[in-house]
Amino acid sequence: MEDAMYVAEKIREPAQINAVALKAYARVADAWGLSLKEAAGLADMSESTWKRAKKPAFAGELTKDQLLRLSAVIGIYKSLELYFSEPLARSWFTRPNTGPLFGGSRPVDTAIDGGLPQILAVRSYLDALRGGA
Repeated sequence: MEDAMYVAEKIREPAQINAVALKAYARVADAWGLSLKEAAGLADMSESTWKRAKKPAFAGELTKDQLLRLSAVIGIYKSLELYFSEPLARSWFTRPNTGPLFGGSRPVDTAIDGGLPQILAVRSYLDALRGGA
């Protein structure tokens, strides 16, 4: 039992949380085919920081805002994978959308422009679709 507690405590270390979040986010960015500029903008990082952050040895800190962004984007990805079939699940975030949150723009562009509030709004929008609301 003590071993499990030790492992659980180790996982909560900020550096490890950051590493897991960045690895998952990098996979999402690749799956969606985001450009370096788009992936960096969505994570609220400079392009040079995002290039470094993608490497396993990245020791930089993530702000709370950045960690929330990565978490919400990963949630968006999971919702799309559950709600849509391929290839729409992979292309939805980067296709023009006439939905109320997007006004004909691509969800990725509105998320970059609107920051965390828009990313969370997209996440809620998809959760509502999935839930049939």
